[in-house]
Amino acid sequence: MSKMKFRYNGAPAASLIADDLERKMAWYRQRGHEVPLHKLIKTPEQIEGIRLSGVVNTGVLDLVEAAVRPGMTTAEIDRMVYDYTVSHGAVPAPLNYEGFPKSVCISINEVVCHGIPSENVILKEGDIVNVDVSTILDGFYSDASRMFLIGEVSDEKRRLVEVTRECLRIGAEAARPFGFVGDIGAAIQRHAEKNGYSVVRDLCGHGVGLEFHEEPEVAHFGHRGTGMLLVPGLVFTIEPMINMGDWRVTVDEVDGWTVRTRDGLPSAQWEHTFVMTENGLKVLSH
Repeated sequence: MSKMKFRYNGAPAASLIADDLERKMAWYRQRGHEVPLHKLIKTPEQIEGIRLSGVVNTGVLDLVEAAVRPGMTTAEIDRMVYDYTVSHGAVPAPLNYEGFPKSVCISINEVVCHGIPSENVILKEGDIVNVDVSTILDGFYSDASRMFLIGEVSDEKRRLVEVTRECLRIGAEAARPFGFVGDIGAAIQRHAEKNGYSVVRDLCGHGVGLEFHEEPEVAHFGHRGTGMLLVPGLVFTIEPMINMGDWRVTVDEVDGWTVRTRDGLPSAQWEHTFVMTENGLKVLSH
């Protein structure tokens, strides 16, 4: 749908666009599709607030990318994330979220996600590492993660990281206005399995912006034409977690957070925050 910049019968263009969106959503709702609640559709002002949060969030990851090296502790990265975030007037969203004790999740090799930084965890040659950063700025949330290769990494690990990044790109390309969340997961699952990998099913992407985790849940596997209708104004993450071996995972019984592959083989993840526009997805943090 093209953006209208004129008035018709005295109605502002923005009002006409909203009316057209409501008619389209009603059409899908009447046919039994899951349609987002109005509170999930962000206003232009809210999208701008999320974008500004994303600028800080992306800056954190740029800082980590320039500094990460063998011999560095994950606690060092945590301090970098905290210091950069607060110096830019923002707050690390993970810190004290449901009891999470640190400012960032750092997940190495077989750790799928939610790894807790520690002075005792040291990055070493050959590791693959996911750094997952989330930022609150003026009440707006953003969320993204990147993979880092520490020193010389095996070809097998390098390929897993590359294919996982391709999965994120392919999932984003599958997301179109008035398509469905399931289109994203179906595209990711097809690409991962075509390359001999599996998709974690116990964790998912999510809506974000006014809260840390909102609807919709964005599964990274599934079937086209299922799940919530994707409409302009929805803000959400795509963050495929792709395993070298089996898709099943376990949660650490001691810390209650760290998620590992059940078979001990490596896992990789990339994450961006996106907003759905009338022309497809736009990146807000990467």
